[in-house]
Amino acid sequence: MGGGTMRSACLVSALLCGAVVVGAVGQEVSPGYSIPMIDLAGDEARRVVVDREPGHYLGHPTTVLLEDGTTIIAVYPRGHGRGAIVMKRSGDGGRTWGERLATPESWETSKETPTIHRVLDPESGQRRLILFSGLFPIRMSVSEDDGAAWSELAPIGEQSEGGPFGGIVAMSSVERMADGSYMALFHDDGRFLREGGVERGFKVYKTESRDGGLTWSGPEVIAAHSDAHLCEPGLIRSPDGETIAVLLRENSRLFNSFVIFSTDEGRTWSEPRELAGALTGDRHVGVYAPDGRLFISFRDTTRESPTKGDWVAWVGTWEDIAQGSEGQYRVRLADNKHRWDCAYPGVVVLPDGTIVATTYGHWDEGEQPYVVSVGLEVGELDAIAGGTGD
Repeated sequence: MGGGTMRSACLVSALLCGAVVVGAVGQEVSPGYSIPMIDLAGDEARRVVVDREPGHYLGHPTTVLLEDGTTIIAVYPRGHGRGAIVMKRSGDGGRTWGERLATPESWETSKETPTIHRVLDPESGQRRLILFSGLFPIRMSVSEDDGAAWSELAPIGEQSEGGPFGGIVAMSSVERMADGSYMALFHDDGRFLREGGVERGFKVYKTESRDGGLTWSGPEVIAAHSDAHLCEPGLIRSPDGETIAVLLRENSRLFNSFVIFSTDEGRTWSEPRELAGALTGDRHVGVYAPDGRLFISFRDTTRESPTKGDWVAWVGTWEDIAQGSEGQYRVRLADNKHRWDCAYPGVVVLPDGTIVATTYGHWDEGEQPYVVSVGLEVGELDAIAGGTGD
């Protein structure tokens, strides 16, 4: 995976989907995009099946790369956004995947999409994997041996003011702060934040841990919008580490995706503003390629796009996000045979620069979705696009 021969199925097309995005606060943005698109949808040899179960829905994976640089762990529900949590492991950077692994009994009771993250205890140096399952209450499972054994799911926030809390897709981002603490981001629409809640509108929340992910503070709102429905925060740090950007799904489908920024380690945040149409999508997950460019994977929900509903990626720079510009190009990673249901991705970068993106989708007409991985390098994409990447 990665670095292989370019295949004739790869096509390049310039998609003229609206004017160039300005992207500054208070200025109108285009509902489409004008940057080129690289189409890898026909490159089936690039895709590796992680898990498939005839007649059963498998979806919404997240992944974590261990420190050996080759072991990837994936977790996902056996059902649409809910259902028993499945765990698999690849020992060769996503080229092959083992059998389903044994999991705690409580993982059978998961009510939402699970997420998995690596954290480090600031006092003891203990490395942990933490897994979250959402709705009310958000529950967490912990492993201190790289996923060989896990604790049972247990509610978080029990020691915080207000007690346990809930949310949807918890936690879509977890980031280590400069002082060694962690910030986790999630969203809710009022129904699950507290027991017996009612729908009151979308809000994005943060919670903090100062003991290596074992306990979490009460939720604090960091983003909301009077008209847009902001959710599924995807966090990306600037190359110098000084600024945090959070890309946000817009669930009313009336706007582009949004972004907020923090220059003080998440203590304060800018007002949400729309992103360029080229970055409009659901469940953004971004990584830096070795040359410093960003690769961001998401479900395409751009309002004017011939690949709407497909699994796509965006290649550009941090400055593109900060300045509201369109970026370099987009990539269609796979053709989803459903109008929207796909692409909650896990994305990792191997030591050799290979990007391994893992997601689910309806990859075969009339069949239930299943989980696949794709490996690529941005240099390959540049070659397809006929550019240098400079």
